[in-house]
Amino acid sequence: MAGIEHRMICDGVEFLGFRDPKFKTARMSVHFLLPMCKEEASANALLPFLLSRASREYPDFTKLEQRLAELYGASLSADVDKVGDMQVLSVAASGLADCYALEGEPVLQHLADLLCSVLFDPLLEDGLFPLDGFEQEKRQTIELIETELNEKRSYARQRCESLMCAEEPYGLSRYGTREEVAALERPQLTESWKHVVAHAPARVIVMGNCELEPLYERFCRAFRALSRGALVLCETHNRPAAPQVREVKEELPVAQAKLVMGFRTGIFQPQKEVAAMRMAMTIFGGTPSSKLFVNVREKQSLCYYCGASYNSMKGIVLVQSGVEEKNIEKARAEILKQLAELQRGRFTEEEWSAAKLSLLNAYRTTADSLGALSGWLLTQSLSGRPLTLEEAAAEMEAVTREEIVAAANQLALDTVYCLVGKGAAV
Repeated sequence: MAGIEHRMICDGVEFLGFRDPKFKTARMSVHFLLPMCKEEASANALLPFLLSRASREYPDFTKLEQRLAELYGASLSADVDKVGDMQVLSVAASGLADCYALEGEPVLQHLADLLCSVLFDPLLEDGLFPLDGFEQEKRQTIELIETELNEKRSYARQRCESLMCAEEPYGLSRYGTREEVAALERPQLTESWKHVVAHAPARVIVMGNCELEPLYERFCRAFRALSRGALVLCETHNRPAAPQVREVKEELPVAQAKLVMGFRTGIFQPQKEVAAMRMAMTIFGGTPSSKLFVNVREKQSLCYYCGASYNSMKGIVLVQSGVEEKNIEKARAEILKQLAELQRGRFTEEEWSAAKLSLLNAYRTTADSLGALSGWLLTQSLSGRPLTLEEAAAEMEAVTREEIVAAANQLALDTVYCLVGKGAAV
């Protein structure tokens, strides 16, 4: 990934470009950054999906799809995510590289124009988004929220995060709540759109088989035509572990209990120790060769699944497991025992090699997908110490046993969440 081009479009808007002719397509995406805020999260979450439905130039879904079809089957997608304490609203377009077009037409420049059209010139009726699209996106967002709530593994993770970060923006859902979405009115979405295009910092990411300069110029024209005002401040703040472990047990009609243990690490972006922490947590619970998988799940059969994940923006580790209710305390004790083993440096060369291979393979597979590459570039641009995939892999290769042990010893248990059965299991 050497050769990433980084330029400023205007105040608060960065352009990241990466040309790679190995692909037959290119991908361009615009990501608006906002501080996670309870009062605004639901309206913001609805916005990218609503924008990607139509524009003034393509005033309904059929006309928009026709134009995408004319551009050799190009695609348009929207997403909302949470990165640290920030809510990220994204709209992306993917299309065929110009060199494969039948007449050599500038497909990607047309696609960039279409993307700017939906973002900055939306279809408004008397200043409001069309009612049918608004109501449909409300329903679909509520369905997304309910899907996450009904999938109990995801639900348990979210509950642990929300308890652990109850006094931090990260504790909020990226979609807001079902009730907040249901209560939205169309004027709120118009105001949210105006606020976003005028005040939100943004990242424009273009990559694949494309010439960067003409695409950069098109995004420059679009952003510089806006009446941009003062930028909202987007920061991520990290806290130490609570002085006393927070214990929460919840009862729902579930067949399999869920145990989620949340740890604070004190190691987060842009600290150089992030690589060592990532390696330590992969050894601990990131692969089928990890301590948690081999010992807690396989040897002692205490869990149906057991793994650890590290959020480097927030410096948080979550250990998630599905257990029989009667085995919760045994599983918890064994998880802590395996952590203590890691903290004492008791891991084999085979465990270390398997973890390193897993992490390095993840970097390699990221380089093969434009969507994954775009996600990598976005998070790196927000990290405070952006690295290319090659640089990240080199840092991982250089991590020492002593650094792994030192990182593991930074873990402090903060929150323990248990979801157990109640009534008829489902």
